[in-house]
Amino acid sequence: MRNLVLCCLGIFLFGCKSTKPALQEIPQIFTHFEPKYKQQNLISQTTNDAEPTIPSTPSLAAEKKHLLKTNDLWEHISNNLNFKTNQGHALKKRINWYLKQPNYLRTVSKRAAPYLYHIVKKIEQKQLPMDLVLLPFVESDFRPTIESSQKAVGVWQLVGATAHHFGIKSDKWYDGRQDVLASTDAALDYLSYLHKRFDGNWLHALAAYNSGEGRVKRAIEKNKKRNKSTDYWSLSLPKETADYVPKLLALSYLVKHPQKGIKRPKLAYKPFTTQMNIGQQFDFSVIAKLSGIGSKQLHAINQGYLKNQSSPNGPHTLLLPIGQEALLKSQFFKSNFAGEYIVKQNDTLYSIARRFSMSVKALKQLNNKNSNLIGVGEKLLIGQPKTLPSTLTVDYKISPYLEPQEVVIPTIEIDYEIKQGDTLWSISQLYDLPYSDLAKWNKLSASSILKPGTQLVLFIPQAEKQKAAPIKKNLLLDLQKTLNQPR
Repeated sequence: MRNLVLCCLGIFLFGCKSTKPALQEIPQIFTHFEPKYKQQNLISQTTNDAEPTIPSTPSLAAEKKHLLKTNDLWEHISNNLNFKTNQGHALKKRINWYLKQPNYLRTVSKRAAPYLYHIVKKIEQKQLPMDLVLLPFVESDFRPTIESSQKAVGVWQLVGATAHHFGIKSDKWYDGRQDVLASTDAALDYLSYLHKRFDGNWLHALAAYNSGEGRVKRAIEKNKKRNKSTDYWSLSLPKETADYVPKLLALSYLVKHPQKGIKRPKLAYKPFTTQMNIGQQFDFSVIAKLSGIGSKQLHAINQGYLKNQSSPNGPHTLLLPIGQEALLKSQFFKSNFAGEYIVKQNDTLYSIARRFSMSVKALKQLNNKNSNLIGVGEKLLIGQPKTLPSTLTVDYKISPYLEPQEVVIPTIEIDYEIKQGDTLWSISQLYDLPYSDLAKWNKLSASSILKPGTQLVLFIPQAEKQKAAPIKKNLLLDLQKTLNQPR
């Protein structure tokens, strides 16, 4: 069953004034599945203009909430919002603005759907406040290609210098600011930097993200010289910046309290897309043909690519909508990736082998089984990776860059849920991955403590040497079909 994911483009400006575009209603069809992350409820409110803060210790009610699970990504976001909110004039003004557009969040959520799960996981991995997931809504209404008058681009509205400093590539082939996940990494790193520069004050950091580090520092120093408070609400900042933080806090408050009048979206707590590193220069038309995904669809959710080809120098990473059944049956998957099957009630090795066109002997060998015993919930490998064609470009006879490239087995991004007793070393051995790579991907060290229930990012399979290593993670995602993107 092909479901629909909308992938559109963004407006609300980084470091400049902007206006809200007309909202568009587009059908949304998603299914639900069991989540892996725990939640906690840390939002609270006051009745004065005191500066919102993040509590250091959650309440007893929050601890109980922490144990709850949900199959709705927006509910998960709501349960983990951290900023305290107040009912001061500035916040009430922004709340009233959102309440006049009760469908705002649902509409913009449809644009964000291919990416939102991944952004949530990146925020959790970096241990940042969940409220930051709402920043692309405030910045751009989640439109990946919007550009401000200050030349800030993308859903996070990054200017060129900031993007470059935090590792974003940009050339005539590709602009990473329009790549939602690449720009997310840069934006979160920038926000982490600002948080440290402003001594752990998130409101100061957010103001600096909008108007610049220097401007906020000067406002703080000015108040210090006058023996005035230096909290965010007391600073003399440009009107746009003075409104900017309340916009985020108001949206956070309404997501947490939808009963106040905003319509909170329903979105399955699972990824609708997965990242694949092709490993070489490619044409969208070739990948579309190999994968069975339309070229227009690929472009719609990969706005960072400015042409029909990737740059000869990379990146060569694509976000793909992948469906469970369609993926397993596609020649593209069978030729390049292994899969994983979760045993269900009444399954047998014979029925599973038959379903995936394998012999029982091959299935047992792939999973190191000596008997025919299997258990419900057990995960079985059902394939091994091979190679891609020698070239993934089309010879248009107009470019010197279209020479065949060295063949590289692609990688695909997956999440691994940490279990009791896991170590980086044991996980690296389980997946036949270099220990150093696993640590680097997740910004961990040998002394890092792995908390059961949290997730690591893995990129598998690795480049083939003598023999390709089997994949040991379920990559089966519901196939999403993007709608035509309005321009």
